[in-house]
Amino acid sequence: MLERLLRIIFGDKSQKDLKAIQPLVDEINEIYAGLVQYDDDQLRDRITQIRSELKAKLDLLETEIAELLFRFREESDDSERNRIEREIDSAKRELKKQRKALLDDYLPEVYAIVRDTCRRLLGLKYDVRGHEVGWNMVPFDVQLIGAIALHEGKIAEMATGEGKTLVATLPLFLNALLGKGVHLVTVNDYLAQRDAEWMGPVFAFHDLSVGCITTGMNHGQRKEAYRCDITYGMNSEFGFDYLRDNMAVGHEQLVQRDFYYAIVDEVDSILIDEARTPLIISGQVAQDKNFYSELKSSVAQVVQAQNALVQRYISEIREDLKEDNPRADRDRLAQNLLLVKRAAPRNKAFMKLMQEGELKKLVNDTEGIYLRDKKMHELDENLFFVVEERQNSVDMRDKGRDMLSRAEKDLFIVESLDEILARIDNEESLSEKDRALQKERLTNRFMDKSEKLHNINQLLRANTLFEKDVEYVLLDNKVVIVDEFTGRQMPGRRFSDGLHQALEAKENVKIEAGTQTLATITLQNYFRMFEKLAGMTGTAVTEESEFMEIYKLPVMVIPTNVPITRIDHDDVIYLTKNEKYQAIINEIVYMHERKKPVLVGTVSVEVSETISRLLRRHGIAHNVLNAKNHEREAEIIMNAGQPGAVTIATNMAGRGTDIKLGTGVVTQAIEEYRGLPRGLSD
Repeated sequence: MLERLLRIIFGDKSQKDLKAIQPLVDEINEIYAGLVQYDDDQLRDRITQIRSELKAKLDLLETEIAELLFRFREESDDSERNRIEREIDSAKRELKKQRKALLDDYLPEVYAIVRDTCRRLLGLKYDVRGHEVGWNMVPFDVQLIGAIALHEGKIAEMATGEGKTLVATLPLFLNALLGKGVHLVTVNDYLAQRDAEWMGPVFAFHDLSVGCITTGMNHGQRKEAYRCDITYGMNSEFGFDYLRDNMAVGHEQLVQRDFYYAIVDEVDSILIDEARTPLIISGQVAQDKNFYSELKSSVAQVVQAQNALVQRYISEIREDLKEDNPRADRDRLAQNLLLVKRAAPRNKAFMKLMQEGELKKLVNDTEGIYLRDKKMHELDENLFFVVEERQNSVDMRDKGRDMLSRAEKDLFIVESLDEILARIDNEESLSEKDRALQKERLTNRFMDKSEKLHNINQLLRANTLFEKDVEYVLLDNKVVIVDEFTGRQMPGRRFSDGLHQALEAKENVKIEAGTQTLATITLQNYFRMFEKLAGMTGTAVTEESEFMEIYKLPVMVIPTNVPITRIDHDDVIYLTKNEKYQAIINEIVYMHERKKPVLVGTVSVEVSETISRLLRRHGIAHNVLNAKNHEREAEIIMNAGQPGAVTIATNMAGRGTDIKLGTGVVTQAIEEYRGLPRGLSD
């Protein structure tokens, strides 16, 4: 109500933004109409001329800043360094101001030239990720609006299918004319490579170089990619290159340039969802002594004992839930539910019970009472260990300690090392040599025991909080992390603090050497270093306040080229997974028989393979796209829109994935909607 009242009084913000930009769009269109008289070489020459003009107008100030930086490095007097630093800051502010003014002046002409370049490329055949495509895009007016918003350092909210990839070429092109390097940041390697190749002809037409940063590239390849006018790449790759540059010991080892301008695709995912996720560069520990192989079977027995205990509690819960049970005990039901939550919060039977609102409220209320009365520790003594899912931690209880101490009685008795060493120092009967030997022996014993306790904790976490085909997959007898946001494999990345080794022990594969953190940064802190930042997504307004507060990025809603006619249906909720899966299969069969392409999104590798098994039983040909078969991604996406195609995918086929509908799919849908005989149209 308040929002509607404010709109009536002050007007709609999006409409105001569009009204302010419209004169620029009109100017671009006017220039564009006159470019038809130029041949290709004349069009290229004009861009070359603009680059020269920009360089000439900014050279003096850039040279001044370079000289000030040199003086700052050479100066030893602190007060003089402070004075020079203030001069540098002032000169940089002036340079930023001049860059903005100049690019704003050239924007209408440059955007018109890029648009005309797209027109001249129509019909061009070229390869994108090994598949031949034809250039068929010329920016619409609404895409020009989005491109202007991106140049102004805003977030352009554009609906799915409105051509964000093409829109980004205009501000990238304009800002690349300064020669400082501009970045297009994507959510994965596939999109970075695809977009760099797909949009490449626009830049190549004017001799602007395009590079792409991907996982697995060597130092030389990365340096070459960053020297290009436009660099595409995955968000984490830019961050890791920054960390490696900070660890470099010589200037020749650096790969990145200054942080000038970046456009972040799927900006809400990268700058909000993943913003606080740290990027970590690790190195091998000098001396890596661990006991994972020795302890894994003992820990597995404790986990099995806890699972058996949980099954007993689940059975009692089911008995208490029976309506005809005269012995049903609500207090026992509440306590057992809380015990299972503390023991195995990811237990499938428990998660199913928690779908019932009344039971969920009961367990939460009971938990609150135990916490209020400070009696949770009494309840926990029934368990072997407690799983704190929110804290991502596991806490061993006395029953678990007793079970693990059978082979080593004093495993959980840990004295202070200082007290141990002080006791040896007070042993007057020991010679200096014997005292030193005793200290070394007991210190090593203390360190071994501490490492064992740490290994036990990590093995418990690996067995209770990390599930195969969800948080990680097994490939070539190696534990490979699956990115929770993109659903993609992260080869070469390892969980820190021994957790990855614990997972290797759990899965009975080779336990690799341990690692330690050498450098770390969050995506939020990395992207805040850029002089100018912009973003694109289909969903930004919901996080508008966060974008403004953290990054000073306003959101502008870009209208669609034609009105949206899609109908969004209500969600359908089922009591059991079996019912849900059966409904999914029925819907797929229905659409498949009518030759309509179907995309089924799943939350994990495991679920995607479950649906795949059900489809095989029904004899329906389909493709599965998940972290296990990512190498076929381009082929699967290329065919996903064909008539009758069925594609089962994790969130790998989520953000930024562009599925093109095959020949006849839309025509067939229109004919069915109109009720016309097949083959007839207006």
